[in-house]
Amino acid sequence: MDFERLLTIVADEPLFESDLLLAGEVNPQSVRVQLTRWKNSGRLYQLRRGLYALAPPYRKIKPHPFVVANRILRASYVSCQSALAFYNLIPENVPRTISLTGGRASHWETPLGVYHYHHIKTTRFRGYRLVDLGGGQEAFVATPEKALLDLVYLQPQGDSPAYLAELRLQNLEKLDMDELRRQAGWFEAPKMRRAVEQVTSLAQDEREYELL
Repeated sequence: MDFERLLTIVADEPLFESDLLLAGEVNPQSVRVQLTRWKNSGRLYQLRRGLYALAPPYRKIKPHPFVVANRILRASYVSCQSALAFYNLIPENVPRTISLTGGRASHWETPLGVYHYHHIKTTRFRGYRLVDLGGGQEAFVATPEKALLDLVYLQPQGDSPAYLAELRLQNLEKLDMDELRRQAGWFEAPKMRRAVEQVTSLAQDEREYELL
């Protein structure tokens, strides 16, 4: 397989897996050797074993970080600060993409960014949805409520007024408070109830400030 042939197969994909190239009458070892050569020459980015992206100027679509996060570790969803920034619930730009997984925690540094995965119990592995990221790309992302709850749960003293103030939460009208309370029950932890009370109070303060 030459590089032009590769482009005809994957040019419209933000990411591709090597298995896609092994269908039909091909020599798997030869394909793997070629992928390594293209990676070493800077034509491809390797994100993990078997997962690649075309490098500029060959790619047509820039992979969204959330798509990359989902594909590096399939059983995961984007959450915490990454999802909160996506929903404009915090003002900061988050330099790495944070996800949750029912599997083992892990950390990946790739040519397309840094990706961190926190472990969460399978009973709490919910509260996410498939989100349209534009340009035909989609990824599994926590709901606004679950993103905040995941962060509170994982952060020591995440329910404290000081920590919640440090987050500089904004646009809290985007949160469904009934849903926040319902999802907090999934964690079966007193700190989550305390956090909901704090966030409810912050949302009320925000509404009152906007009325001034």
